[in-house]
Formats: sequence, C-alpha cells, structure tokens
Amino acid sequence: MCLSIPSKVVKIDKENQSCVVDTMGVQREASLMMMAEDDVKIGDFVLIHIGFVMNTISKEDAQISLDTYQELLEAMSEEERKQAILEGDACDDGAK
Repeated sequence: MCLSIPSKVVKIDKENQSCVVDTMGVQREASLMMMAEDDVKIGDFVLIHIGFVMNTISKEDAQISLDTYQELLEAMSEEERKQAILEGDACDDGAK
C-alpha cells in the first residue's frame, strides 16, 4: 500500500509542467502533467503518486493528515523520518 503525504506547492514551472513541493520540510520536484492547466497554484496542498501531482486537497484535510503523520514520525529517528518522506511516493502499485 502507498500512502501519500500532503505536500504544499512552493513553486510552479509552467514551461516544464512541474512544481516544487514542500513535504514536511523536505522540498522536491513533482510533475504537473496529470493535472489540467491552472488546477494547481502556489500554496495549494497536493497529493503525489510516483512523482506526479494527482489532485489537490483542502488545507483542513491536509492538516489532519499531516498531524497524523507527525505522530507516526515522532516515534522514528531523524534519518528514518527523512527516508520515509523521500520514499513516500516511490512505491509500486502493490500488485504482487
């Protein structure tokens, strides 16, 4: 199973159909190719799957999810937390 951590859009590159998102303090690039033009704006919260923004979510729903993730992450070491965030969207589609 793959769980997507809500990420906040901090930069948009329309030319390359990509954005930079902040996922609990870790910034990375994500593709906007699966979204219609202008569906994603700076400050929006999005869910990412295998490097693609799949949809936007409300700030309230994002905060509920982030609070839950924070509880889980508090039980991990700093290195385990960073690794979990970085690998969060690198999951397979679960078919085994």
